[in-house]
Amino acid sequence: MIDLGAVQAIVAIDRCGSVGGAADELGFTSSAISQQVKRLEAQMGAVLVERAGRGVVLTAAGRQVAAGGADLATRVEALRSGVQAEAGQPTGLIRLATFSTAMRGLVPGLIAAVRRDAPDLDVAVRELDPWDAVADVAAGRSDVALVHHWEGVGLQIPPALRRERVLLDVADVLVHRDDPLAGREVVTATQLLDRPWASSPEGTICHEWFCHMFRDAGRTPTVAFRCLEFASQVELVAHGLAVALVPRLGRGTLPASVVAIPARDPEPTRPVDVVWRASMTASPAVAAVRGAAIAQAG
Repeated sequence: MIDLGAVQAIVAIDRCGSVGGAADELGFTSSAISQQVKRLEAQMGAVLVERAGRGVVLTAAGRQVAAGGADLATRVEALRSGVQAEAGQPTGLIRLATFSTAMRGLVPGLIAAVRRDAPDLDVAVRELDPWDAVADVAAGRSDVALVHHWEGVGLQIPPALRRERVLLDVADVLVHRDDPLAGREVVTATQLLDRPWASSPEGTICHEWFCHMFRDAGRTPTVAFRCLEFASQVELVAHGLAVALVPRLGRGTLPASVVAIPARDPEPTRPVDVVWRASMTASPAVAAVRGAAIAQAG
């Protein structure tokens, strides 16, 4: 009998490029992964992994196991989800990846709802940028993800994943109450070119939107502060040091010195979706998290 867990270990080694990486992904020690590989080699009657310098590589036989094993793991996951659907009640552990503002604005209520409606289901949460969250679900490190993308800045969803709309979030431009723009009903990108900005760091999806926002304005304004947390951007605005573009989701009450102004040309909107592997569509646990997310948004 072939050990499916060992097959998953080979698939993870192929994907991560190392035993240590596979161990981190699957939640085992490196020693446990090595033991699984040795058992599978004995079952297969072939060497699957060999040393290369300080690391390891798959042999031709190992690559064949990895190629077939990925599909096998997907089919087993679909089978498991179908069996769980027959049982009806969500149980076990589901791993949720989410972005920072959803962590504040959606996830606490989501988990409270799951604990109330599905007390035998545990939700483990980790915070990731949407690009990383999608990759995490595709690789099997997370089961479900809450992700966003700004209109005009795409978020590629692999064919093996499914997505469902949760809500449409909107961002406002935040200025200090003494800023001449504070009394306007709306502002445009061109009116903000000469202001110092607080924005997200390069390499994040929010920074991509920031650049997109000024694409037709001829130039990008000066970014004086690069902050991962929107709460930090709000404080910088409150002290009159910068303006910022901050989503409404998870924003909370603004300081008295900060004014939120809707933006136009372009309007900064971002769809928020829940994403999961197609092979887990029948899973009651996935359904519970999807339903709770949509209910919280409503």
